[in-house]
Amino acid sequence: MTRLRGSHVLITGAASGIGRLMAQEARVRGARLTLLDRDEAGLKSVLAELGGDTAVYTVDLSDRGATQAAAAAILKARGTVDVLINNAGIVTGKSILECSDEAIERTFQVNALALFWMTRAFLPAMIAQGRGHVVTVASAAGLSGTSRLTDYCSSKFAAVGFDESLRLELKRLGHPVRTTVVCPYYIDTGMFHGVRTRFPWLLPILKPDYVTWKILDAVERNRRRLIMPRFVLAVLMVKALPPALFDAVTAFFGVNRSMDEFKGRQG
Repeated sequence: MTRLRGSHVLITGAASGIGRLMAQEARVRGARLTLLDRDEAGLKSVLAELGGDTAVYTVDLSDRGATQAAAAAILKARGTVDVLINNAGIVTGKSILECSDEAIERTFQVNALALFWMTRAFLPAMIAQGRGHVVTVASAAGLSGTSRLTDYCSSKFAAVGFDESLRLELKRLGHPVRTTVVCPYYIDTGMFHGVRTRFPWLLPILKPDYVTWKILDAVERNRRRLIMPRFVLAVLMVKALPPALFDAVTAFFGVNRSMDEFKGRQG
């Protein structure tokens, strides 16, 4: 098992939402924390709340140079990271023609490319010490596409592929570093404010505290994949259907209209 107590845990996107909740719960479980976000005020608030062996770094993960510089500073000041939780993510919630070029690029920079920069920075030290854990917070949107999420789904498909390939590569090379990919349905954090679900008893809007606990529990138990809720697993079977049938199924469950009233994080 991956023990969080006494481990150095780094969490991106830690100033709010699931990232902040994971920082709080990881502290309860006895972890040393290094937290990254572009929201400096939010990070200072988390630092004041948690105290103890916690360090915060303000960095925009869409900036490769700044991300690599921050990683180098962390390794020098804080040492090897035992558990890297790539949690940071952004969403536009616009159709492909409404998204600006810059917004599309930023979605991929934060949701997909930052996975590479962070993992490449901290993986060598994990390998050298003979243990480590890389967590990729992807999404159910990385398993099935939907309208008004073309850029987001594409970036999360990339995140799922990143984890799968990384897991197989580490195993092939004999490196004792664990990986976990997390694929939740919509979470009620504000990031997806306004989304709707047709059958909440099958596809509920997930509660943040529940998701937080499940993620850290999955990490400690070395689970390779965490999909929430379990009904999303059906997507993996439905994907084998001809496209017309697949489209009909997603339409019936309301998935393709789930973003119709999307407003996003307010303020």
